[in-house]
Amino acid sequence: MNKLQKVIRALDEFQQRHAWLAFPIGVWKKFGDDQAGNLAMLVAWFAFVSIFPLMLVLVTVLDLVLRNNLKLQHQLRDSALHEYPLIGQQLDHISPMNQPFGLPLVVGLVGTFLGALGVANAMQNALNAVWEVPFAHRPGFPWSWLRSIGLILVIGLGLMGTAILSTIASGAGHKLNGDVATVAAFVVSLAASIGLFWVAFRLGTAGGIGWRQQWPGAVIAGVIWQILQAVAGYFISHQLAHASPIYGTFAIVIGLIAWLYLVAQLTLYAVQISVVRAYRLWPRSIAPPPYTEQDRRAFRLYAQVQKRVKGEEIVVGVGGENDREKTSG
Repeated sequence: MNKLQKVIRALDEFQQRHAWLAFPIGVWKKFGDDQAGNLAMLVAWFAFVSIFPLMLVLVTVLDLVLRNNLKLQHQLRDSALHEYPLIGQQLDHISPMNQPFGLPLVVGLVGTFLGALGVANAMQNALNAVWEVPFAHRPGFPWSWLRSIGLILVIGLGLMGTAILSTIASGAGHKLNGDVATVAAFVVSLAASIGLFWVAFRLGTAGGIGWRQQWPGAVIAGVIWQILQAVAGYFISHQLAHASPIYGTFAIVIGLIAWLYLVAQLTLYAVQISVVRAYRLWPRSIAPPPYTEQDRRAFRLYAQVQKRVKGEEIVVGVGGENDREKTSG
């Protein structure tokens, strides 16, 4: 063993003895083993496809429902579009459709539904993959579609509800002072975001994964969502505010894709935290062999995912040892 290998081995042993370091390394290894970056990209792509028709339909529906209350209409529109800071300012200047019940709205609704269904299916697949749910235990058609439609309703109505609650909190706070308004809007938005992620994670994961197992990831995802919104808002106001129209357009498209991928990737990292905590997948070895017991536990989980039918038997060999597990059917 050369000096570099000895240093790596010493570092590996050190992190295994300290939970504060072993846990994040376990999350990092689990994320890489699951190839969760690819899962996040698939979610981000479908989200990119669905956002534009969704925002256009939202603008039109607000114009229909609140035609006689322009002030509230603009407040809700600004709050909803604030959820997408890279394109919100652009869509805010779009005029509502002139034929609300005509072909344009129908096309927008169909495009929104298909794109949202793609997001929900991709998210459902990602959550089940991260939680290592065997294929044999995942819901098939039509139950998977029903879950996806439920995700669409939860996320869609949840975002609208978050926007409305933030607007109400902000309006109530303005009657007192600006600081109260800011704090109230932030607290309400954060609580709503955490609840939204919690419900979405539970609905998108197959049976057997309970509410208690999901809550750490929901809290972390809600906090990450609020931070990303604040960072994106700061970046836009300072970097893109004075950009030329052509540069600004390219920056918005590229930035939107990067934004969605970052959101999806960090969300899956948050879910991985819940998974590693629930399955106790730490400490993991970063320079095997030897493998830790948690490494072997992770390998067994990875193998069991490939069960396509109930009753299938999978044998896992780690370090020359066979770990035979038989399903009960």
